[in-house]
Order: sequence, then structure tokens, then C-alpha cells
Amino acid sequence: MGDTQSWTAAPDAAQRARTVLAAAWSCAVTADGGREEFVGAHTVAEDGRVLLSVPEDSPLVTAAICAPRGEPTAVLEFADVAPVPVRNRIRARLWLAGWFAAEGDHLAFRPTRVVLRRPDGAVVVDLDEFAAAAPDPLALAEARLLTHLADCHSDAVERLTRLVEPDSLHGAVRVQPLAVDRHGLTLRIERARAHGDVRLPFHRPADDVAQLTERMHVLLSQASAAACPRALQRQRTDGDG
Repeated sequence: MGDTQSWTAAPDAAQRARTVLAAAWSCAVTADGGREEFVGAHTVAEDGRVLLSVPEDSPLVTAAICAPRGEPTAVLEFADVAPVPVRNRIRARLWLAGWFAAEGDHLAFRPTRVVLRRPDGAVVVDLDEFAAAAPDPLALAEARLLTHLADCHSDAVERLTRLVEPDSLHGAVRVQPLAVDRHGLTLRIERARAHGDVRLPFHRPADDVAQLTERMHVLLSQASAAACPRALQRQRTDGDG
């Protein structure tokens, strides 16, 4: 079930893909009909190449050495998982098809096709845009920021719902922070049998945690000046009764 709040000021597909790549802690590699899972084994070069540290006896090493250079030899899959417990925690999946080459102590993977799948559908990311894009500056801090907001400031999350259009809150049973990036905060609105996401854009992008704190204070000030949604007022009344 979709929600009516406008998704304005959001990162484009290339930046979203690079953000998933930068923040992911694990990846799955499919090559030569086999599949391996690696945890904490990859880093990302500025141009989007994935540098993977694998055991010397990994089949990937043999595949990289034996495959003709430049031919697609593997697919890498990354999952973007919401740090706060919500329904359907996979926010996006990223697939990179391409080829490996041995470089020093690691394998370097150069993508020839990049596909990003989000809840609203899949998109093929332009390779030049992918190589030139930078991950969101808040990507590595996002998990800590969202869990702190959910665990320690549930009152602030409830206050922020005052900025959500009433139709999007109809039937809501829980609201949780789902994502944050330099452009805005996304709330997950859960209902009895469905859910939807609503984005609250910042008045200007945030390039670091200090700026994010200021942007959040602005949103909370706007929320404090708004009326409490009737849907949540009814829920509180029903719960108290």
C-alpha cells in the first residue's frame, strides 16, 4: 500500500547504489555455478570497483585467473537492510555483474552491469554515473543514528508524524524510522496488514552528523507547531480506554 506523501529531494539511483555498496557488511558472489557468502571482506574503490579479500583456496581465485579478461564472470549481490526492526527490512538490493582480476592480495571486481531494486521497482544504473557517484555522506553513521532515534527518542518519532498527511496515517499501528540520508528522513508506517513509507525532506542537504542534527531540529520544530494527527489521537484514546 502506497502513501501520498511526496518523495522529494531523494538521492538518484547511482548514489543510492553506491550508498548500498559502501554500507553493506556482507556480499554474495555467484560464479561458475557456485555461490559464496563473504562477511567483512570487501572494500570499494573510488571508481566503484569492489576489492574482495578471499582465501587462497577459494574457487573465485581460480575463476579470476582462468576467465578471459573482460568477460563477465560473476554476479555480486548486496542487501540494504534497515537497522531498525520493521516489516520487510530489505530496503534495496544491488546486483553487480562483471569480471574479477587478481590485484595483489585481493580480487578486484569491475562491474559491467549494475541493477538496483527498490520497493518501487528495479532500475539499470548507468555505468559512468555509477563510477562517478559518491555514497551518501551519512551512510556509515545511518545505522547508529536510526537505532538511537528509535530506542531513545520514540517521542520525537511520534511528534514527526504531525508532518505526515492524515491519509498516510490511516490505520497506523506503529511508526518507525526507516532510513535517513543527506536529503531527508523516511518513516515506515505499519498497519495491521500493510505498510507504507513517507519521506520528510530536509530544508537543505546535510553533509555530516552535525548538520543532520540541525536538520532534525528543524523538522521537530515544524512538527511541534503542527496539530497532532487525528488518526493517532484516536489510537491513543482507544488505547487509554
